[in-house]
Amino acid sequence: MSTTTKKPTKTATTKSASTTSKSSEASTSAKKSSVSATATTAPLSAVDGNTPIAAKTATPTVVEGQQSVILGPVMRKKELIDTVVARSGMKKKDAKPIVDVMLDVLGEALADNRELILPPMGRVKVRKEKKLPNGRVLVVKVRQTTPPQKTDDAI
Repeated sequence: MSTTTKKPTKTATTKSASTTSKSSEASTSAKKSSVSATATTAPLSAVDGNTPIAAKTATPTVVEGQQSVILGPVMRKKELIDTVVARSGMKKKDAKPIVDVMLDVLGEALADNRELILPPMGRVKVRKEKKLPNGRVLVVKVRQTTPPQKTDDAI
């Protein structure tokens, strides 16, 4: 298996040139990667190499304050007591202590991170808790089943 090459110098220079070009390509790619790592450019898409549309058009917004997610009017304790009195037919002096105790019990259960299953109101679970100097904030999940539709049978 001894084969002689007619031009051994070209083969040697070709190998060294290819080795040199590979090392220069590696240093060039290393420079490019360090430049791209330090530059603040938008990420490129893996599919076509272009910047995603969302990255091109995204503009930051500053939120001035807290945004409420309450969609309806707020029910206060006084209104709750008045509604209980109207629906139950009890006297206000009898219904008020019951509502107060009920709210105390519910507050204690939430403080203990207990899950509440209170049918027609629904199932209440504590998801997150944040302690503050003057109290704590609870993020709860309330799951309600859809009530059955009322039908008019007496027509």
